[in-house]
Amino acid sequence: MPGRFSVPCVLLAAVVAGLFFVPVFGLAALLAPLLVPAAVLFGVARVCARTEVLTAWRPLLLLVAGLLAVVETVLFSTTAAGLPTGETFSALASGITESWRLTLQSTWPARPSPDQLLFVPLLAWLAGVLGIELLRSRKPLVALVPSFAVVVVSQLYAALSGLAAVAAGLGYAAVVGTLFALTRPGDGKPASRARRRASTFVSGVPVVVAGAAAAVVTGMLLPAPGQAYSLKQNQPAQVSGRVAGPLDDIANRLEHPGVPMFSVRGDARPDRWPLVVLDTFDGVNWTPGSHYRRLGAELPPSPSVTVPSRERTATIRLGALGGPWLPSQTWPAAVSGADPLVEESQGSLWLPRPTGEYRLSWWEPQVPVADLSAAAIDQRAPGGLGAIGEPPAEVELLARAAVGGLRPSFQAALTLERFFREGYHTAAGTGLPSGHGWPQLRTFLVETRRGTSEQFAAAYVALARIVGIPARLVVGFRSPAKPDAGGDYTVRNGDVLAWPEVAVAGAGWVPLDPTGTTRLGGAGGPAGLSEVTAQARAQLPPATQQHDAPVAPVKGPGDPGGADTGGRSFPVLRVLAGPAALLPAWLVGVPTAKLIRSWRRRHRPGAGAVLGAWLEARDHLRDHGVPWTPGMTVRDLAAAAQGIGSPSIVDGLRALGVTVDQVLWSGNAPGAQADLQAWAAVRTVRRGLAGRGLHSHLRAALNPGTLLAGRQQARVMYRK
Repeated sequence: MPGRFSVPCVLLAAVVAGLFFVPVFGLAALLAPLLVPAAVLFGVARVCARTEVLTAWRPLLLLVAGLLAVVETVLFSTTAAGLPTGETFSALASGITESWRLTLQSTWPARPSPDQLLFVPLLAWLAGVLGIELLRSRKPLVALVPSFAVVVVSQLYAALSGLAAVAAGLGYAAVVGTLFALTRPGDGKPASRARRRASTFVSGVPVVVAGAAAAVVTGMLLPAPGQAYSLKQNQPAQVSGRVAGPLDDIANRLEHPGVPMFSVRGDARPDRWPLVVLDTFDGVNWTPGSHYRRLGAELPPSPSVTVPSRERTATIRLGALGGPWLPSQTWPAAVSGADPLVEESQGSLWLPRPTGEYRLSWWEPQVPVADLSAAAIDQRAPGGLGAIGEPPAEVELLARAAVGGLRPSFQAALTLERFFREGYHTAAGTGLPSGHGWPQLRTFLVETRRGTSEQFAAAYVALARIVGIPARLVVGFRSPAKPDAGGDYTVRNGDVLAWPEVAVAGAGWVPLDPTGTTRLGGAGGPAGLSEVTAQARAQLPPATQQHDAPVAPVKGPGDPGGADTGGRSFPVLRVLAGPAALLPAWLVGVPTAKLIRSWRRRHRPGAGAVLGAWLEARDHLRDHGVPWTPGMTVRDLAAAAQGIGSPSIVDGLRALGVTVDQVLWSGNAPGAQADLQAWAAVRTVRRGLAGRGLHSHLRAALNPGTLLAGRQQARVMYRK
């Protein structure tokens, strides 16, 4: 039967292994689903241990009781007064087969819904049951294999790094060390209770120390794997159904301008509401991204946005807008009241049949106008410099003339926007132009110079990419100028709009307005980047006075002069990496250096091996606290070593002293057996020190003092 304390150790190992999924679901969502089944398994194991008739049924009882505990904590909403129903079994079956895959298809932290969370407590439950049964082998390492397998699976989802890896590694190492100590076999000799407790504690120390060193090394010294290594990246959600191209629908919407699409209320009222981002153009059609994921609990600010960001919120009630894209913002943070998919790199929200209302939160970058005006563009923005098919030759010449020879920068992007505002006209009325392939765009750019926002936005993005400015096309709606009688802002078909966005270093995607038809702040509040862009646009010098100024990136919170964000950018890991590196260097480097030193001393030729044995014995005793001063002989050291351990220490030193005297003072060449006799004496000294206890041996092995001190005395002895 498993020991009294080994069962909770195995269960705790399974719980800690389940907590390795914290980067995926968050800590609060995992505590109850992991702890409650573990407590139930412990109770069942104790009852079976005290009731002999239940022992044979223990595996089945553990499986059933643990599974019921998982159901009560994760699937309680599907039960009737706590009793499983058909819906419970259906949800359980779906969770077993689908929850792991749905979680991979979600952004992280994922929503802690049963259809995604269920596989984690099930893994921990199964690891706990198997671990308890494997304790019968009386091999603790075997009993820990199931929980370690859960750890491995968790790292395939999101590999821990930094302080999280250190904390997780220390927690698992502590549980493993405790289990090893509790299952350590005795020597059969009677011992006092205090001595048994001390021996049990000490036996687990090496495991905990090794686990701590491994945690520090992997968490603090190795680089974080980031998004490059994760099964998540290979499991996008499937987007079903075919929809009409969003650009093709603009002309039709403008012909029915009064139809309400959706309404917005809240203190956050941006100047436009994006629906979908289009960044792929083959010369005929613009297509949106397809790498959608289930939207988790919250999306953090994008890594490409290094300026401070504030979170804004609004409630959106849907009208005739039937999907599949929901009104969103460039950097969505969270959605409640709906469960859409999200294209993380573009911010588009996908929900085929949306109804009712939902609450949207998003991140709004805060950029000073001076920094934005002088900002560089972000050449690495995904999709910003994608293909544009085969543009006509005159269009390429037009693009380079439009920016006046300026190099790619945000100033050049504003200059290109002004080129459209001053040289082209927005079509109105009936018979509106449509189309966005190169034939239609050439007609718009070279001949008619008249079009809807469809042609303005598509032409801008194409010309911007020709001159090296990363840009993409967005279709959505502008905010209305005035609220309704009830205070909501109703967006109608006539507010449909397409616009370009350019990638700015530090600020992310910045929307532009080549048609000049957005209503900045018209919704009753600041318009974020659009408002700052309007200020930068107003400060743009005339074309005759423009030149390539030194381009400075937008200042981030960690840059000198950047906005203060509460110290979030303080390089904690870099500061801690140096001190943390000393721990593994000390734990591994010092013992390794001493082993190398001993090998070199033993393999010196002639008298060098005998003198090396003397130095080795001397340093061993010094590591164990024996006082030593320069000039002491072997016999002097033997006198000082009396009483620190076994009498064999003194015997070994005396035998070593005879050999050293023969080599140093006889005048004869050392015999072939002299080095063997000397090192045999060293082994005698070591055996005499073996009974001093683990604490003394650890302190001696990790003491770096003898690696440096005494080297000068050794060189003097060799010269003699």
